Amino acid sequence: MAYKTSGLEKSLYEYLQSVSLREPEILAQLRQETAQHPSSRMQITPEQGQFMALLVELMGAKKTLDIGVFTGYSSLVVALALPPDGKVVACDVSEEYTAIARRYWQQAGVAHKIELHIAPALDTLDRLIAAGEAGTFDFAFIDADKNNYGNYYERSLQLLRPGGLIAIDNVLQSGRVANPQEQDKITNSIRAFNQKLHQDPRITMSLVPIADGLTLALKRP
Repeated sequence: MAYKTSGLEKSLYEYLQSVSLREPEILAQLRQETAQHPSSRMQITPEQGQFMALLVELMGAKKTLDIGVFTGYSSLVVALALPPDGKVVACDVSEEYTAIARRYWQQAGVAHKIELHIAPALDTLDRLIAAGEAGTFDFAFIDADKNNYGNYYERSLQLLRPGGLIAIDNVLQSGRVANPQEQDKITNSIRAFNQKLHQDPRITMSLVPIADGLTLALKRP
């Protein structure tokens, strides 16, 4: 829920992008179109996308999950980082939002890598588990309805192989998690989720202060 990485003044943020960001033109075009959308704040930042692509490439990932597609930036940036035989299983409930995503996936030449499921994400994840795909995914990105983060995390943990990585977006909630006066349902849900992961012995984790906060959870053997 951030246009840029939180906590950086404008000049420093612009410098960070000027010496770091290597955003392909197709991703820039998608980001610019999404910026005109009424729900544009759901778009991840380009530096976060680049960071995720680096992680995927570093891991040698081939099979990934994208839980919460919106207009497709996260799916596209990961698909571009995957090898030719890589695969993204993408979960969303909106035909409207993902119609934009499909158009850009096609233009980028990676539509064949992305398997889109229009259904509640928990249903899709449960079907994957029932089909025997537990332990077969390398990477998962969670950026959907915040009240279900705990459920998405548990399903993703089942679907990942040991050594697989989960990345969870918006864990700082624009700083609201650190303000005791903020007691809305979503903020409290994220606080509880953050505590859960901090104490979970099944993972090695780090909360990275990029964009709106990105927690990385590595599944231990």
